[in-house]
Amino acid sequence: MSASREKKTRQDQVSSGWTDPKTAREAQQRKEQKRSNILYGVIAIVFVIVAITSIIWRSNIIPKSATAVTINGEKYNAAEVDFYYQNVYQSFYSNYYYYMTYGMISLNTSADLKSQVMTESDAAMLGLEAEEGRTWHDFFLEQALDQMASVQAGLDAAKAEGFTYPASVQAQYDDSLASLEAAAAASNLSVDQYLQNSLGSSMTAKVYKTQLMRMLQYDAYSSAYSDSLTYTDDELETAYQADTNSYDRVSYESVSISGAAESTTDADGNEIEPTEEEEAAAKEAAKSTADEMLAAYQAGGDLEALAGEDYSYSSTESGTYSGNSVTEWLFDNARHAGDSTVLESDSTYYVVVFHDRYRDETPTIDVRHILIQPADGELSEGDEGYEDEQAQLDADAKAQAEDILAQWQAGEATEDSFAALAMEYSSDGSKYDGGLYTRVYQGQMVTAFNDWCFDASRKTGDTDIVKTDYGYHVMYFVGEDMPCWQAQVYETLQDEDYNTWVEDLDADYTIEQHDFGMKFVG
Repeated sequence: MSASREKKTRQDQVSSGWTDPKTAREAQQRKEQKRSNILYGVIAIVFVIVAITSIIWRSNIIPKSATAVTINGEKYNAAEVDFYYQNVYQSFYSNYYYYMTYGMISLNTSADLKSQVMTESDAAMLGLEAEEGRTWHDFFLEQALDQMASVQAGLDAAKAEGFTYPASVQAQYDDSLASLEAAAAASNLSVDQYLQNSLGSSMTAKVYKTQLMRMLQYDAYSSAYSDSLTYTDDELETAYQADTNSYDRVSYESVSISGAAESTTDADGNEIEPTEEEEAAAKEAAKSTADEMLAAYQAGGDLEALAGEDYSYSSTESGTYSGNSVTEWLFDNARHAGDSTVLESDSTYYVVVFHDRYRDETPTIDVRHILIQPADGELSEGDEGYEDEQAQLDADAKAQAEDILAQWQAGEATEDSFAALAMEYSSDGSKYDGGLYTRVYQGQMVTAFNDWCFDASRKTGDTDIVKTDYGYHVMYFVGEDMPCWQAQVYETLQDEDYNTWVEDLDADYTIEQHDFGMKFVG
């Protein structure tokens, strides 16, 4: 498939309600991060110096003691506010990089954030009310201050109820600082210098360490609350029945036929936009083609064969509701297997064949793993000996994974002993939960990982080593969990109740900005 056709196929698939598995996994990860891990950015930043001049104020005369914000009586200086500002920025950059790359979000990381006004399209993409004159700096600052208030309120509540922080908090803190020190040393910088290059010239190791521990403690406390939220089967069924479109799946086939008129160029190479008459003619031709294809299908033709090489065909086994014209038709309660039609969306026509609508009863699974990643080599791609070095590093990682599995087998060989090894050896973020992933659904993980988990012969206590692009995974199968539809309803209710809890937690907390100190933030 040519690059241009592949791009067109992706565009057609997106507009018809198709969801790319990678995008789905990323969306799922963003939801999980929102609920249980607010500190992605500041931990990730220790691995590389981010040269984003628009958000780094490098003057050496920033008054480090000037109060920038007071939250419910507690004062924070510019460096402390910058810690959170950078955190929300880095998290946003990671989560929305794809959208920025394709121009779906206007943020320009090379320009001053204070001079960039958010567009109505930006607001719509982020689910926000459009505000005239709101800059990207305003947006990130608002997010940072909200996060600071949440952390402070959470820690106050944890102290009031005598919450005991799990050992994973200290372990994650120690690992983060070790990574920070290693990154600074690799750059031939002190930790303070490295942090100043990464988070602004007012940042110090003391500020970083203090706020990092606060965020880790808040994360542990809020995650404990989230995990405490449980729902009965009747409650899940009631929530499902109230919104079946959000949880049901459909299987169908479709062909997209573009009705957009193509631009032309004049003798000088200038682009000429199509006229209204040309646009109308192109759209009419697309509709005619779609109608003819539908008639041919209904006469016994094969839809994929009818699409041929000229049009984009897709077969979707687990389609989700998006609210566009295609999914509105597919999720109509009047649908029966074999129904077919032509549907219009903007300048595209779709020939659609409905096969089934169903509630996904496939069990989700719980699994633990220990990720061993090959070490970084000294050679660059293209250097003599690079391939041999990479092969040796890969072999070393595999050998380490095999040693860990053998160590487990020679010991107690229990789930708890596996979790302890995950905490000790794994390079995956799940290590702090003993390598545990719960309620994993079919297709959520990378292929080799997914296929091992959902092997029909899999049973509790099974172990193995699985290789993916991330490295070698020492696997431990915990068992089956609730059905996929139920897990999705469960997560929705959990997210809603968690978000309500967070809003109530700091509802009475006041945020006061101080003009002088705020000049040095962002």
